[in-house]
Amino acid sequence: MITLESESLRLEFSSENGALTKMISRDTGWIVHRRPELGLSWRLLVPVNDELRNNPVYGEKQPVSSFETGEGFVRFLWNDVLSERAGRLPIRIVTEIRAEGRAAVWRTRVENQSPYTVESVYSPYIGDLSHPEDARWFRTFLPGYSSPQEWDLWPRFETHEGDHSTDFPTQFNSDAMGAGNPFSPWFLMRDEKQGLSASVRSAGNEFVAWHCELRPGYGEAMDARVPETDEIAGKPVHIRFAPVHMCCLAPGNAVDLTPVALEAFTGGWQKGVDCYGRRRAAFSPTAEAPRWMKEPHAWLQLHVNSPEDELRMRFTELPRVAEECVKYGVRAIQLVGWNDGGQDQGNPSHDPDPRLGTREELREAIREIRAMGIKLILFVKFTWADRGTERFRKDLVRLAVKDPYGDYYMHGGYEYQTPAQLLGINTKRLIPMCFGSEEYLDLCCREFQKVLELEPDGILFDECCHHGPALLCFDPSHGHRIGWPVYANDLELVRRFRAVPGLPGDFLIAGEALYDREFEGYQLSYFRSRGRGHIPFARYLRPRGEIMTAVSGFCDRNMINQCLMDRYIISYEPYNFKGWLHDFPDTVAYGRKMDALRTACRDYLWDGTYRDTLGASVVTEDGTSWSSYARFEREDGRSALVAVNYGDEPVTVTASLESGTLSRWRTVDDETWHEGAGKIPIPPRSAVLIL
Repeated sequence: MITLESESLRLEFSSENGALTKMISRDTGWIVHRRPELGLSWRLLVPVNDELRNNPVYGEKQPVSSFETGEGFVRFLWNDVLSERAGRLPIRIVTEIRAEGRAAVWRTRVENQSPYTVESVYSPYIGDLSHPEDARWFRTFLPGYSSPQEWDLWPRFETHEGDHSTDFPTQFNSDAMGAGNPFSPWFLMRDEKQGLSASVRSAGNEFVAWHCELRPGYGEAMDARVPETDEIAGKPVHIRFAPVHMCCLAPGNAVDLTPVALEAFTGGWQKGVDCYGRRRAAFSPTAEAPRWMKEPHAWLQLHVNSPEDELRMRFTELPRVAEECVKYGVRAIQLVGWNDGGQDQGNPSHDPDPRLGTREELREAIREIRAMGIKLILFVKFTWADRGTERFRKDLVRLAVKDPYGDYYMHGGYEYQTPAQLLGINTKRLIPMCFGSEEYLDLCCREFQKVLELEPDGILFDECCHHGPALLCFDPSHGHRIGWPVYANDLELVRRFRAVPGLPGDFLIAGEALYDREFEGYQLSYFRSRGRGHIPFARYLRPRGEIMTAVSGFCDRNMINQCLMDRYIISYEPYNFKGWLHDFPDTVAYGRKMDALRTACRDYLWDGTYRDTLGASVVTEDGTSWSSYARFEREDGRSALVAVNYGDEPVTVTASLESGTLSRWRTVDDETWHEGAGKIPIPPRSAVLIL
């Protein structure tokens, strides 16, 4: 055996086949990989042709050609691997595992001299992922739209694929959002006290998916139960885990796969996310927001048209909305559905809808609104083309993302208002367009120029965070390689927008539900986060990034309390963003009180560093932990807590810090400060600030 130790992991490898045979957390003694006989190294899929696609190469079956060890590293080399259905292939694989601080980092190089494409590579590959002995549960934790996705691994194993699809219960998130890097550059496997983090270790945009598999299968399928013994029916019970690199490596080429780091951690999800966040900070800074966004403020989102033609408001009427924003202290308006055909129709066109007014009328309305001190942000989309347009069918179809068979991918689209739409009968289907095409990027810049000529204060790029069902593009006529990752130019498009002549210095480029790397180019992330179980992982990773969430209830105190606790900007959205601020006076009144408190204590709540629940404790009168709170750290190291009661009954809590003393508190509703941090009453659907 060959041994390698990082600060958090002790690893053992077989010198015969390079398999990882044991993994132990040095912090706690948790044996992550228990049984050497289940060890794995890597796995390839090398399709021969469309008639013989499933041709795997199993690393554990390949004797190493050579290996080398040194201070803090081990390197394995395999020459001429043996595939399962096409015999021996001239493919060379080099895997180096290096201890880098607390992490063990896998760097894999594949050199393909075979006549076939290496489609995917599993590396690293854990063959016996085992839960901690004292765990009550064991599950994954990875980025989602606004809250994380958590999938059970034990005692239940949650499968994503139908019985027809795989031999074993399998976790491959089939939704493009969350399937892998760059949307999900990190992946945790954890219980309530510790876990294992896997994360990409570079700024590359290779598509890397996260894969878990239960072998040989369920004990009790009724409840998706993992068998309780190490063997069942004479077969070992084990869970496999691997990052799967979709490299699509053509014959005669070589690739250095995205490095992947494994690191054990102790504590909750925050400590696991830190394993990625500490490293990411070095290569992915947070974009600076315009000056006008640096003060606590709120927005209104306003929808004026959809594919079913509501035609709610002419452009000349928009200043009346701005007058109301001045009255209620709202700083910005996001205008949706202003483009020809309304929201989600006619993409990627960004011409104003002539039924709502002329281009000049919209520009003049924006000027009037700016003169009132209100910012106007235009809702835009560049990810899709509307399949129903003649422009797509006759021209843009060339630039759509293509699958391996030459067909375009299709997103189901969104339904609006009428029964025919809501039942999916006449819904406009959306086609993912290829950002690897220079022609399409140029088209986007021309459409952005049209937007810029309207003189808005910014754009909000809806659905910038994903590309529908598309992950790779196989159309080389776009000027990229076959199997090009469709996320790879997401930030490049924003860079090109920034280079368009005439862009004001304080112009805002915002996006929907930004994945972590997009915070480099976008200055605000908008999403919907309603739900008591919301976990603000994006806020934790980007404590000073600007994030905004929807507030749509008519007495939506709890969403406003969430905004205070998680440092989210309010986006007022009466009637699902189709109404006016005066439509829900109770919500606006409470929101103004919250923003007033946030402004008065901005050195903590706005300019301070968000730390989630770390470094503090809140308990109820019977000693039960209270989970709805967050700590903010001021520049001088002092702390404040926000504790929220989402319930319909009052609760009394006691708050404390690991370092420092809390001395006084007040509610959002009442400006009176009270002394002490013990026995703090929180009324129903209210929040307290504790300094």
